[in-house]
Amino acid sequence: MRTEKSGKSRATTALVMLAIASAAGLPRSAGAETVLRIGMTAADIPRTLGQPDQGFEGNRFTGLTMYDALSMWDLSSADKPSVVIPGLATEWKVDDADKKKWTFKLRPGVTFHDGSPFNADAVVWNVEKVLKQDAPQFDPSQVGVTASRMPTLASARKIDDMTVELTTKEPDSFLPINLTNLFMASPAKWQKLFDAAEGADAKAKSQAAWAAFARNASGTGPWKMSSFTPRERLELARNENYWDKARIPKVDKMLLLPMPEASARTAALLSGQVDWIEAPSPDAVAEIKQRGFLLKTNEEPHVWPWQFSRVEGSPWNDIRVRKAANLCVDREGLKDGLLAGLMVPATGTFEPGHPWRGKPTFEIKYDKPAAQKLMQEAGYGPNKKLTVKTQTSASGSGQMLPLPMNEYLQQALAECYFDVQLDVIEWNTLFTNWRRGAKDPSANGANATNVTYAAMDPFFALVRFLQSSMAPPVSNNWGYINNPKFDELVTKARQTFDPAARDAALAELHAASVDDAAFLYVAHDVAPRAMSPKIKGFVQPKSWFVDFSPISMTP
Repeated sequence: MRTEKSGKSRATTALVMLAIASAAGLPRSAGAETVLRIGMTAADIPRTLGQPDQGFEGNRFTGLTMYDALSMWDLSSADKPSVVIPGLATEWKVDDADKKKWTFKLRPGVTFHDGSPFNADAVVWNVEKVLKQDAPQFDPSQVGVTASRMPTLASARKIDDMTVELTTKEPDSFLPINLTNLFMASPAKWQKLFDAAEGADAKAKSQAAWAAFARNASGTGPWKMSSFTPRERLELARNENYWDKARIPKVDKMLLLPMPEASARTAALLSGQVDWIEAPSPDAVAEIKQRGFLLKTNEEPHVWPWQFSRVEGSPWNDIRVRKAANLCVDREGLKDGLLAGLMVPATGTFEPGHPWRGKPTFEIKYDKPAAQKLMQEAGYGPNKKLTVKTQTSASGSGQMLPLPMNEYLQQALAECYFDVQLDVIEWNTLFTNWRRGAKDPSANGANATNVTYAAMDPFFALVRFLQSSMAPPVSNNWGYINNPKFDELVTKARQTFDPAARDAALAELHAASVDDAAFLYVAHDVAPRAMSPKIKGFVQPKSWFVDFSPISMTP
């Protein structure tokens, strides 16, 4: 197994220790002030300028906190799946005559953290920051993490101060869901920074303005930036003027600390240096509970997979090989052993009972003899192993325990005549490579990538991986899947605006992807979070995201 850690690992460890030291130096409360201290799995603070990096962990911590989108996720229930609800838009409707045009009515009385008003001009400005290359505020660094999540959005037009028209390249019933990822940053704040910026030309001044904006951000969200030290800590303060009075945070401040190593996060919690950690070490779960800490879990729409390369020459082009890999993994053993119960075995992107499950004929289960038989039919055996290489990370958003889990797969697949090599890189680099694709030099010869994905909506769960036109650089079809049946079903679902009929098309698409063994489906995360018993009011939703606003802390 080849890894790329060495100096980077030492640097990461040093940063974790620095973060812990910073947290240790911060009192839980200063007088009446309450501070919630969180250890993230990310190795760095996600970008703060409006469109976060670090995957959906970035959205969770520096997106949904400081910013809002036109539509948003309902994160109020632990029992029902999260659904899209109005955010900065109060309602929306597709045009009856032209399904490429949508009208969005905006929420009145909303202001950015700098006091400037939110209106239709602000929406157009934020659309153009990632779509209009000749706009002064266009920022290439924000495009990759945004445009790939809403690939059909073409333009925005102001109708009046509280109404905008959005146009898509093709009829797309998914648009309101996709727009949960377009966060509204303050145009007035950016313009002020742009006017004061130095630079040889407008492009240089724009980059300087965005860099300054990231250090002193302004959105409309329930949390405001209080202080920021890159790679070390981000402090957010309650926004007393938030437009949804029910979601004004109940604690005064929230401190975010990068802690990519599970053991370091767990130690920080147990020693009282932080109040909350994402993804504790499974081998410490018993101690965490025994010492009175809370462990919150809930199955979330999430898949931990290997995504296969389908470019010419890839070993995964043989469906027998893809099916063999899926049959060679003892998921229950992984769950009960390494992960201490903190996963749900995956038999596809969706499990039975989900409206998008469908009726796949290929049953994903542990059947080593059947896997070995398929590999032998494909020309492999004990004396002729098939070498495959997977790119993964040492930590990251939703990655669970990527190294131990991949080593488990390495050993399991060896029994089915696979020789698995692992290329281990930093999480945000892996995430960036995901959009570059299997053909890019950044893949380093890998023919699979291990990036976990959210399955909350049709685009994120299925379309961006299975539609041929979503290949890099458009979106996340990393392996360049090109299956006419998938394309046909995606088009059918996108252009179906009746919810029941759209669900039926999506179920057919999912069943087809399972029957094709499009991924090595391994696990669904249960989003384990360990926290102090002083934390009250937290709801663990069936979502990748959480709402920090209702959380309170007892003295």
